[in-house]
Amino acid sequence: MRQRPPLTPIIGALPTTVPFVGPEAQERERGRPFRARIGANESSFGPSPRVIARMESVARDQWMYCDPDNYELKVAAAAHHGVAIENVVVGEGIDGLLGLVARMYVGAGDAVVTSLGAYPTFNFHIAGVGGRLVTVPYANDKEDLDGLLSKVASEKAPLVYLSNPDNPMGSWWEAPDVIRFIEALPETTMLVLDEAYGELGPASALPPIDVARPNVIRMRTFSKAYGLAGIRCGYAVAEAEVIRDFEKIRNHYGVSRMAQVAGLEALADQDYLRSVVARVAAGRERISAIARQNGLKPLPSATNFVTIDCGRDGAFALKVMQGLLSRDVFIRKPMVPGLDRCIRVSVGLEHELDIFAEELPGALAAARGN
Repeated sequence: MRQRPPLTPIIGALPTTVPFVGPEAQERERGRPFRARIGANESSFGPSPRVIARMESVARDQWMYCDPDNYELKVAAAAHHGVAIENVVVGEGIDGLLGLVARMYVGAGDAVVTSLGAYPTFNFHIAGVGGRLVTVPYANDKEDLDGLLSKVASEKAPLVYLSNPDNPMGSWWEAPDVIRFIEALPETTMLVLDEAYGELGPASALPPIDVARPNVIRMRTFSKAYGLAGIRCGYAVAEAEVIRDFEKIRNHYGVSRMAQVAGLEALADQDYLRSVVARVAAGRERISAIARQNGLKPLPSATNFVTIDCGRDGAFALKVMQGLLSRDVFIRKPMVPGLDRCIRVSVGLEHELDIFAEELPGALAAARGN
């Protein structure tokens, strides 16, 4: 038998798994498309018409490499948040930026604190650098700030992750609570504050940005409210020296020319963003009403999805999700104990929510064995 080049010990020890099984993979396995794609927290409303027009106008320019400095997009993001360009780094979505953070702050064996059931891609990045995940269960369907702080202190963790608003529960903390959390952290612990849904929640949940504090990285994306999940573009705002450290290792040609143009135009069209936020709020109300009409409990949400308590255990909620999938309705659900009693439904177009309303009663009946 031929020998093969050895993997590093860290990578060789990892399981062959991925964070998500995408709807495309499920459609290939099923042999048919979904009728309602309301499981990935994308914006079915799409990007601004102004963004689409700009992307169309530069299609011919894609023979050129992107600007490796992401200069114009950084200038726009900095102006949008009232910071200097030295306080912004652009990356391949928040996912790409999380991978850089893991490499920057986590050594083999280091403890990294996060919530049990929080965004799994972060966990995969930590595993990929040999970090040791320390998880804190949710409390009342919210990330447990005091629990996270306790673990950071006991583990002397160099890194902690918090999303606000939160995925997968849609919950949020108000800015004073987040500020209290930040101020209680050791100066040697870096906080990743994932604000992927920041544009969709109440403004009161977003603390003022303090770029003088060297242990907080605020992350934003164009994937959610801006309707550009397919371009994979996001950015982080932090103290200038932290941003210089990102520059040491980031993929300088990782954000495409098209993504830079789209992000720039999206930031410029805040009127469209406000219209999407209003449509998302209406969609949340519609999903919540559908849930209540079927005897289920929708949880309060500051995101573009609604997490729905199915009222029983995780096995029952799994049957409900599987029943909807079999009826060509793509949704997802939390999988960890305590949260797994729920399903999660993204805001979609009206006809998609019509399909959800039509198919949910049948999925529930099947799950109950009726």
